[in-house]
Amino acid sequence: MQPIRRVLGILFTIYAFLPFTAFLLVIFPMVVVASFFGKVKGGNFIYWLCHCWSDFVLLMLGIFHRNIFETPHDRSRQYVFVFNHNSFLDIPIIFKAIRRQQFRILGKAEMAKIPLFGFIYKNAVVMVERDKAEKRAKSVKQLISVLQKGVSIVIAPEGTFNMTNQPLKEFYDGAFKIAIETQTPIKPILVLDTYDRMHYRSIFSLNPGRSRAVYLEEITVEGLTLADVAVLKERVYKTMEEGLRRYKASWINNG
Repeated sequence: MQPIRRVLGILFTIYAFLPFTAFLLVIFPMVVVASFFGKVKGGNFIYWLCHCWSDFVLLMLGIFHRNIFETPHDRSRQYVFVFNHNSFLDIPIIFKAIRRQQFRILGKAEMAKIPLFGFIYKNAVVMVERDKAEKRAKSVKQLISVLQKGVSIVIAPEGTFNMTNQPLKEFYDGAFKIAIETQTPIKPILVLDTYDRMHYRSIFSLNPGRSRAVYLEEITVEGLTLADVAVLKERVYKTMEEGLRRYKASWINNG
């Protein structure tokens, strides 16, 4: 049975490559044009294209997404969105989860090296090289600038895939420093099913099925200072950890 599933996974991934690449080819000229209109106006249009790409590709893959709101969500406000990171599918799912709000994602610089996709990627995200302190500091400044322009930001505070059997791995400080410095509330989002749709160990694990994103209650930073970063980080961590356990995230204690 296992060899059959492996072959089916490879065939499905090959099939998935077709709509993924086809749509990139369609939007690529528009991204090139939009890149000349600045980081805000041009960037907003590129993000709209990314929403379209996510909608199309996930539909073609048979991945059906829904958002769960534990409390009312105010789309007119700016947020520092934070989410748990388990899969390459997390980014297209974020584009399904956050709708009718302008935002920018903090992304890994190495992804920009992928042909064709890389050009779109570097025009759509704020890139960071986490192994270089000066590069991280530059990315933080860029994200603060984004917030000052009235645009929300999206960060995976784990920094990379959680490859443990625990709900979350350790958080970096960046998202929480930015939230405090700009006095922007944090909105945690739980990404529940991407681990099952495409495991981080292999792109050939891709399969159709459900996808859910859970909006947790916003966490205010009003009145906090940089001396409170550790406390804020711990509060957000515990809130997300409890949420992932409550929804019985499949990787917990999976080994």
